Amino acid sequence: MDTFNLRNRVEGGGTATLNHWGANSDYGTLRSVLLGPIENYEWLRTSSLSKKTLRRGVQFDPSVAQAQHAEMVSAYESAGVEVATHAPDPHLPYQVYARDSSVMTPFGAIITHMSQYWRRGENFRAIETYQRLGIPIYDYVTAGTFEGGDFNVIEPGCVLIGWEGDEGRTQEQGAKQVAGWMEAEGWEVKLCDIDPYYVHIDLMVVMLAPKLAAVCIECTDPEVVSWLRGKGIEIVEVPFQETMALGCNVVALGEDRVLLPHGSKTLKQKLSALGFTIFDPELDMITQGGGGVHCMCQSLIRDPV
Repeated sequence: MDTFNLRNRVEGGGTATLNHWGANSDYGTLRSVLLGPIENYEWLRTSSLSKKTLRRGVQFDPSVAQAQHAEMVSAYESAGVEVATHAPDPHLPYQVYARDSSVMTPFGAIITHMSQYWRRGENFRAIETYQRLGIPIYDYVTAGTFEGGDFNVIEPGCVLIGWEGDEGRTQEQGAKQVAGWMEAEGWEVKLCDIDPYYVHIDLMVVMLAPKLAAVCIECTDPEVVSWLRGKGIEIVEVPFQETMALGCNVVALGEDRVLLPHGSKTLKQKLSALGFTIFDPELDMITQGGGGVHCMCQSLIRDPV
């Protein structure tokens, strides 16, 4: 079994893969997932989407958000996925978005460096969670801000890393630090700068299955689209308007199964036509705050592919 330690990374590469925990893809069969708590969630001005929600005077209903979160948990459990949750902290209203405070790799969890001050405490709670579960920590981002939504595993040994600069959530320095670690482990890394309006790279590019990705062509850098296609990856296009409502921010469960928000109409239709099994809980009371189902989870165990 794996044993918790505070820094598993071997300097210069060659870190051993974990025996039990870890994921080398974002589409291998999902066995265990880490979610954030919903109890203290509220909408804050964290992104263009949440700012629009607040600007238009939409009323947040915590009881609806909690019911929708429970529906999402039930969807995972009905798909045979074990669900772990961060312990709730009343001072962390965006802790529900478990994607950002850490990143799971085959070598352990990377603890990130959050950009917005009201989210930085999430990193400390994440360390406690990994200690409680017995999952080794690979290392900690220290060179600049870096959030988990910008770490996008395309296939085993290959990751797309986004960064937005000083006005965004991930800085180039943090992205390059993580890129250097992964390259030392023998991984291919594609760095991509994105407009801070889009928050994270997983808003516009998410893997669905081997050689199949959901992509918003309208807002993804053409160079990234060409790079994906050069790897033989088929692209399922998601319209811009649905992308901005988190319709591309979905979770592959493996075995041609996908968890997506009920409002992701186009992707749901296209994947159903491809024979996918769809889990589509209603999540609008959560997603209007700026994050979708992919933002709300971190893989703990996926079958290696």
